[in-house]
Amino acid sequence: MKAGREARATFLPPLDTMARMSEPTIPPHNSDPSPAGRVRALNFIEHIIEDDNAARKWGVDDQGNPKVHTRFPPEPNGYLHIGHAKSICLNSGLAKRFGGAFNLRFDDTNPAKEEQEYVDAIIDDVRWLTNDHQGYRFGGVFWASDYFEQMYAWAVELIRKGRAYVCDLSADEVSKRRGSVGVPATSPFRDRATEESLRLFAEMREGKHPNGSKSLRAKIDLASPNFVLRDPVMYRILHEAHHNTGNKWCIYPMYDWAHGGEDSLEGITHSICTLEFRNNRPLYDWFIDSINLGRGPGGGAGSESSTPIHHPQQIEFARLNLTYTVMSKRFLLALVKEGRVSGWDDPRMPTIRGLRRRGVPAAALRSFCEEIGVTTQESMIDVGRFENAVRDTLNKTAPRAMCVIDPLPVTITNWPEGTVDELDFVINPEDASAGVRKVPFSKEIFIEREDFMEVAPKKFFRLAPGQEVRLRWAYFITCTGVEKDAAGNIIRVLATYDPATRGGDSPKGPDGLPTKKVKGTLHWISAAAHTKGRVRLFDRLFSASEPGSRTGNQLDDLNPNSLNEVDALLDSVVAAAPAGTGFQFERLGYFYVDTDSTSERPVLNRTVTLKDTWAKVSAAG
Repeated sequence: MKAGREARATFLPPLDTMARMSEPTIPPHNSDPSPAGRVRALNFIEHIIEDDNAARKWGVDDQGNPKVHTRFPPEPNGYLHIGHAKSICLNSGLAKRFGGAFNLRFDDTNPAKEEQEYVDAIIDDVRWLTNDHQGYRFGGVFWASDYFEQMYAWAVELIRKGRAYVCDLSADEVSKRRGSVGVPATSPFRDRATEESLRLFAEMREGKHPNGSKSLRAKIDLASPNFVLRDPVMYRILHEAHHNTGNKWCIYPMYDWAHGGEDSLEGITHSICTLEFRNNRPLYDWFIDSINLGRGPGGGAGSESSTPIHHPQQIEFARLNLTYTVMSKRFLLALVKEGRVSGWDDPRMPTIRGLRRRGVPAAALRSFCEEIGVTTQESMIDVGRFENAVRDTLNKTAPRAMCVIDPLPVTITNWPEGTVDELDFVINPEDASAGVRKVPFSKEIFIEREDFMEVAPKKFFRLAPGQEVRLRWAYFITCTGVEKDAAGNIIRVLATYDPATRGGDSPKGPDGLPTKKVKGTLHWISAAAHTKGRVRLFDRLFSASEPGSRTGNQLDDLNPNSLNEVDALLDSVVAAAPAGTGFQFERLGYFYVDTDSTSERPVLNRTVTLKDTWAKVSAAG
């Protein structure tokens, strides 16, 4: 799993000066073609990279091109969600745009919460989202645990330099002694002798001390106004087997200590994080600067090597926040454990696994992440923008089919008995190369019950007594009557068809114009050739745009109507489709064949409706 790791020297600022990167100034519009063919201005990170490349800040690769190397570093303690998708698309997209490389690295520094199940899912989801790593050099899959030995050696080096010490305070005691604004933190072990800290740290590694009894802390500034710098913990004792290293280690590095070292070893040039790590950037720099202290010609006290290690640049951007969506791993895990959803891949979940099962294409996710852009301003993105990206993608790619959810029989009374007409059905009007297929039409068909009214209001343009409508790709029909049961319920519609309208088009007069016009077009299913199946009509998991904002409890805003499973009559082409096939059901939305589906009883998940029905609900108040 390891790849070659090149250490590069950098010119370092004085160690008493925390590296601070000012907010970039955006020059006037450079333009960049987006994947959808649109032209957009460069985002601020792309400007930074262009400036770095112009200055050859990170050197050049073996082809003579400026080096750009990014990474996505998830913790293997849960499934990825749509927020992670933005980071994956950003980091892999930068590698693609600048001809660079992209790594997938697992931050597996907490064995108590990590599982192989998550590892396998993350690798698969990243491959899926990036189109199997197309368009850039994939550096490979890496593990923080592969670097444990090097991290330990660096920690020893920092102790010898007087920049780290072993502290006997428990986690609770460290928290209590953290101080406040204007009041420094304290530790009675801060001035522990170097040799004693070296001995105790070795004993910690050897397993001679229980969990939580000691930690290794960086020796920075207990009075710093940035609380992150108040002697943060670098290592804690945790007697726990690790999925990758087994029982070799019983001390594990904290993320802030591991983060920069991992980036350095992999030659990452731009370490891109979300805004919550902005206050941690000085610590990121301090750790690498401290390792490099005394390195170079002549060496220095405590130095383990004369070669400075590579020092990447950390850059922060605003994470994705979506309306009607919660992305807390802890909350999502609770939904799964409490049975409020069927699992991590429940199609209502914001996990990539759930979105995939719902039928969201990877191209739609990439398009959405491109469209919302990259900034340093926290904002709430309307989930409707995501749904529109899904619609736009599927409209171009999804084959059309028909489905009737609440069937109402229709008898074409003037249709020749025993005759079946094989009609041309356009597979995708957006893609002429998809061609046509045949659908059978005969005397008995089904339409949606809501598409008929016996007593219709003025602007009801669907089927009603005496009213003519178009059947998609078939004929114009006119209602001539109904049949009712003993209770007065309509059980069948009677209609006549116009033979001259075959294909669903009006015949043209001498002037070349249509001889008749209809305002309503209905989808339908042949009574003689259909498949019975099950459709899952998914809606948003939450009924409030900001779940929990009203009561403080996000569970109070769970949408009780987020799933409605109904039987349906399906176009026979659907029965032959394997799991993972998507369709646009005319007038109903986009649907995806689920893994629960069989040829005898297809099961389909609604990916998204054809129109944003929630926008209408919101507008109505």
